[in-house]
Order: sequence, then C-alpha cells, then structure tokens
Amino acid sequence: MGPATHYFDLEQPFPLYRGGRLPHVRLAWEFWGELDADKSNAVLIFTGLSPGAHAASSAQDPEPGWWEGMIGPGKYIDTDRYFVLCVNSLGSCMGSTGPASINPETGKPWRLAFPELAIEDIARATRLVVEHLGIETLHAVIGPSMGGLTALAWLKQYPQSARKLALISTACSATPMAIAIRSLQREAIVTDRNFRDGNYTEDDWPEVGMRLARKLGMISYRSATEWQQRFGRQSQDYFPPTLFGMRFAVESYLETHARKFVGQFDPCSYLYLSRAMDNFDFCDSSETLKRMFDRCFSGEALVLGVKTDILFPLTQQKDLAAALEASGNDVTYQALPSVQGHDAFLADVPTFGKPIRKWLQ
Repeated sequence: MGPATHYFDLEQPFPLYRGGRLPHVRLAWEFWGELDADKSNAVLIFTGLSPGAHAASSAQDPEPGWWEGMIGPGKYIDTDRYFVLCVNSLGSCMGSTGPASINPETGKPWRLAFPELAIEDIARATRLVVEHLGIETLHAVIGPSMGGLTALAWLKQYPQSARKLALISTACSATPMAIAIRSLQREAIVTDRNFRDGNYTEDDWPEVGMRLARKLGMISYRSATEWQQRFGRQSQDYFPPTLFGMRFAVESYLETHARKFVGQFDPCSYLYLSRAMDNFDFCDSSETLKRMFDRCFSGEALVLGVKTDILFPLTQQKDLAAALEASGNDVTYQALPSVQGHDAFLADVPTFGKPIRKWLQ
C-alpha cells in the first residue's frame, strides 16, 4: 500500500499566464475510489485558498481531510461510484510548487522572486495531473470558494472538458468588498517587521501579520448572525486578558484559529494566492458571462450559496446560475439555509451534501 499523497513532476519549463515561467513544477495530489475502464467517472475537486490535496481520509492516511464528511464510500460524493481527484494548487505550500519551494536556479526559496501567479495557472497545472492519469473528459468539476474560480479558469482554457459543473459559494470575479478584505490581509503580512521583503526565517516568522490576516479571514468567512448565537457577549477565560483585548469569547475564538494557522501556511504563498483571487475575471475579454458559458460548458450545472456569505454574496451565485441557464444548460440553483457564512460549505456538510449527491447522480 503506497502513500496517500502522490506527486507529479514536470521536468520542463512551465510558462505562466501573466508572463514569466517556472523551470520545474511539482504537484501534490490525492485520489479516492477507482477509475472506470473507460475513465468516465472522474470527479475533480478544486480547493479553496489554504487547503491541500488531502480532502478526505483513506486507508493510507486516516487523518480527516478538509472535506471529510463529503467524500468517501457511501458519502455525498460517493467513492464507491466515482474516482475523486484533488490536486494541491500551484502556488500553495502543501506539496505543490509555490513561493515556499526551492528555486532550482538559486538553491533558495522563491519567496517574492516567484513569478506572478494567476488562477488560470492553477487550472493549467492541475491539467497536467489529469492528463497524466489519461482522463480526457471529466464526469464532474466541483469548485468551492477559490476552487470555483479555478473551475471557471479550467473551463475557459479547456472548453467542454466536463459533463457536470458545481460552483459552490463562489463567483466569476471578486467584489470590491472581498478585494478590500484580502488587501488588508496582505498589508498585515508585508508590514510585519519579520517579513523583511520575504526574507523571513523559521525562527523569525511574520507571526503577527499572519495572525491578523487569519483573524480578518475568519471574520469574513463566518456571519454576524452565527456569532450572535454562538458567543453573544459572553466573556472568556481561556487566554489571559490584556488591557485592550481577550475579554470576550469571540476574541478567544479568533485567537485560537489564528494560532492554529501560524506556521501551517507560508506567508508568501498566502500573498500570491490571495492576489490571484483578486485578479481573476472569468470574463476578462469582451465576452459576457452567458457567451463564456456558451463556449465553455454544456451539461448539468449546480450553483450553491448562502445568504450569510459576505465574501461571495448570493447575488454572485444568482448571476452564475442565470448565465448558465441562459446558455441552455440544465441548472440547479439553491440558496441554502445556513448562518455559517462563507464557511458553510465546510461547516455544514449535510446541507450542501444533499444537493451535491442528487446532482452527481
């Protein structure tokens, strides 16, 4: 029995969407289930900004994955029926080539010398693994959050390459609100005194900047309604209270999540992926959203979102569903009931899982 994580190495230069190239690309990927003889049952899952390829546990790696309740034998994405593939995004630090990787031409981490990354590059890099497996047409592409942007970038570059498309809590481009939040996150990181223009070390990590970036992220991922219900104005005693902080349970919650994140994710990877999200626009030519789907996709589409999502508001999912329908696709659109904001697709798996199962079948 081999390891759960597999690696694909491209031993030739990989040109990037916005210019520049990578002399070598390594991609980390995992799979669940078995590929049919005709390779027609493949389901490709693109990830959000921070998850790796480990979307679910397996015999080789029993550690729960980031979408554990969704993927597995008999689960909503049933690995008894489908071959499920998840590739760690190019630019990440979870096994694939990114700013934290060693630049083979200098022997040092790329950091800010890494060329500008685009969502289109993530899709193109993922294609290398799909081709390596000999899969010509995907049964389905599923994209939650940033993964939805990558799914659209995939279709833009490889039209009609999937029979089914699921866009979950995502959009064709970022709103000014989302850009503003991510801009502040990046500013918190690059102004940390330990960032040093990307020349930080393991001993002098830009911890304050990463903690603040993660807290801003958590504020944008959840909803005011959920926090009112969960925390109210209750006080906390988990952390020693300071003069101007850590008096309330919600502050303790943010601090706990921030501390978990520091050291787990590379600051430069965060910067590059965050900016790639802001720069992405599915319709960056003169084409309308409908015309893009006319060209890129013909099949069954599923579009899901929640009213409490401030990062990818429901109006964006409505626009996607309307354009998919206008281009003649069979579209299921649902505004799901959840107070858990953008993270609902991770935190409330049964609510999202039921429509996903029905659409897949």
